[in-house]
Amino acid sequence: MAEDQRANDVLRRYGALKGLRAQHETTWKDCQDHSFPIRNQGWDGQTDPIDGVQAARARLYDSTGTDSARILASTVQTGITPSSLRWFGLEVENPADDERVWFDDAAEALWKSVHAANFDAESFELMLDNVSAGWGVLFIDESRDTQGRPDGLRFANWMLSECYCAASQPAGVIDTVYRRYDLTVEQCVSEFGLDKVSEKTRELFNDQQYDKPVQLIHAIYPRRDAKPGAARATMLPYASLHVEIEGSVVVRESGYHERPFVAPRWSRIPGSVYAVGPVFDALPDIKTLNEISRMELTNADMAIAGMWIAEDDGVLNPRTVKVGPRKIIVANSVESMKPLQTGADFTVSFTKREQLAAQIKRTLMADQLPPMEGQPRTATEFYARLNLIRQMLGPVFGRLQTEYLKPLIERCFGLAYRGGLFPPPPDSLRGRIFTVTYQSPQARAQQLEVATAIQGAFAAIGEAAAATGDIGVWDNVDVDEGIRLGADARGVPAKIVRGPDAVARIRRQRAEDQQQAQAQAAEQQLGMQAAQTGIDKLMGGAA
Repeated sequence: MAEDQRANDVLRRYGALKGLRAQHETTWKDCQDHSFPIRNQGWDGQTDPIDGVQAARARLYDSTGTDSARILASTVQTGITPSSLRWFGLEVENPADDERVWFDDAAEALWKSVHAANFDAESFELMLDNVSAGWGVLFIDESRDTQGRPDGLRFANWMLSECYCAASQPAGVIDTVYRRYDLTVEQCVSEFGLDKVSEKTRELFNDQQYDKPVQLIHAIYPRRDAKPGAARATMLPYASLHVEIEGSVVVRESGYHERPFVAPRWSRIPGSVYAVGPVFDALPDIKTLNEISRMELTNADMAIAGMWIAEDDGVLNPRTVKVGPRKIIVANSVESMKPLQTGADFTVSFTKREQLAAQIKRTLMADQLPPMEGQPRTATEFYARLNLIRQMLGPVFGRLQTEYLKPLIERCFGLAYRGGLFPPPPDSLRGRIFTVTYQSPQARAQQLEVATAIQGAFAAIGEAAAATGDIGVWDNVDVDEGIRLGADARGVPAKIVRGPDAVARIRRQRAEDQQQAQAQAAEQQLGMQAAQTGIDKLMGGAA
């Protein structure tokens, strides 16, 4: 009975979330119909066959919106989560040298584990949803081998039409997702067990109707009575309930140590947890360009094939005459049939199409950083253009850091740590809270501003010291801290940057060595002076 009550609670909340989302669905469908029709699936509860998608694609007469949106999605993905270089770091406040090295090694191992999984493919799908609809959901869990043992990470970009979202905090991030999905009877029994499914599903399985669909809901939400670090999954911070809709049965209850999904948003709709993407801003121009392209093709057909006016002169029958190559048309007079000018002006069409295409690319930022083609660009040019698009993204980049990158790394770190990916941490880290730092090209472009400022300040102080001959001007800055900040901003590995304690030991040892060398030199000097005095006395006595 308790399980039935939990199932009823989930179904009741699902119905409420479904009603809240319905008012925005038309907007998202319109945006995806004009950008990525293949992603516009399942809004009516079922996935369209490919011929239905092809029909929607055929209604698009221009691909500028699709290409521009894809370029933006690719740019954002490669700009914040590149697979070619580590884009994040881990740290604690005031770290010791061994702590910095451990976190640096852990970040390197975690980065390799993330990109060794299917993250690159699924995160690009997530960015396509973000650009077209303004939001998306990426599920993160551990992968298991055939023996059920942990085997790395697993990512899954859930269809937008499957997900119903909520936030437990006012104006907070999305931390609740109810996902409606389908399994076959055979899959359902294999996943949850014959004793867990509803009576109807058991009957279908026993009747060998294995391919009948079963509708389920996966509810993930913060657990109010959670006990972090609890041994029982049902007491972990995030609840997980799989409910079979038909029989109102909880087929599995579990939990997660961290939020097992990320749900980044592009531009939040006021008064809602949902969002819209940049395609929404470009949609009027995309629709207008599509209509102009359709009209242009219609007029092009008339311009190529021609349009004729014919007179029924008793010989020529306009209803049956066919115009074509190598045909002889019998008429009473040459005036009985002649071409008719359409009045179409393709110059206006071409000019307007170019203007609209340029505006769409500008809105979707596709004209700022096109794909790398032809000769490779220099690193300076690449980062300059990437810095430009970072400035254009502005607050969106900050939102992606908060709603996408931070919870993504925290979830992956927790899975990897419990899976034994890292060596044992220093005892000094026990109970301390770590933070995520971002080293992606876009984040590094922000940090390079700090490095440039430090470099400029050091150059100015050096010039002042050289001009005045007073090296005391360097006392105005902490040179060691400035060097460390500059190295960190440039992404220098922590292994080759010495911490304050190590630098102090080296300087102390150097000072001791210098004192010892000076003492030895003084002793040698005294010895030489004593020897010289003895020689002088002997020479004086001999005289």
